[in-house]
This record gives sequence, C-alpha cells and structure tokens, in this order.
Amino acid sequence: MSDQVLPSEQVLASEQAPSEPQMWDALTYVYDPELEIDVVNLGLVYEVTVDGPCVELLMTLTTMGCPVQEDIEQMARVAVLSVPGVEQVTVRWTFNPPWTPDRVTEEGRDMLSALGFL
Repeated sequence: MSDQVLPSEQVLASEQAPSEPQMWDALTYVYDPELEIDVVNLGLVYEVTVDGPCVELLMTLTTMGCPVQEDIEQMARVAVLSVPGVEQVTVRWTFNPPWTPDRVTEEGRDMLSALGFL
C-alpha cells in the first residue's frame, strides 16, 4: 500500500482543518459587554495559533482586573469551538504589552465614535 495521498483526501483534509483566518472571523462575534465592540476590532486579541484541532488565543483586556474577563473568555471559547474541526481552545491572558487605544482598528474607532466614546 502506498503512502501517497489522493487528491480527494487532500480536499477533505483541508476542508476539516481549521485555519487562523477562520478563528479571527469567529472572534469578531465576541463582544466586550461593556463597550459593545468586538474583541478583534478593540485590539484585545494579540495572537491566534492553530495546531490541527487545537487553538490557542493570546488576549488582553482594556484594564487589569476587568470584571468581564471570564465572560469574554467563555464567549471566545464558544465562538472558536463553533468553527468546524476545532476541538480544544486555550485562552492565555497577558498585559505585556498593555492594551492601549492605539490597538483599536479603524472599524473599531468608527464603532466607538458611533457610541459617543470618541
């Protein structure tokens, strides 16, 4: 028997393997409950690592001791686990470097402005 992968098996494997862009897209549905802006556009997601069915997120918060940390973590887990092929999610928190408003995307700035924050 050959170790050669058939083209149909390659397509099937690529359809099932989660990708980093899928994780970033999923995280746009996770909103900071206080600011009502998603964590991607707020700049709270520093890094996404995908290793097969395992995903690791490196995230921060706007302030240390943020009272909604557990809520955001749970929402992030649910969002990423909704991506086909993801079986495990690890969320790591960091404050190095600390979050600053400079991390907010242009779209996030528009959202904050619409809410009267800018």
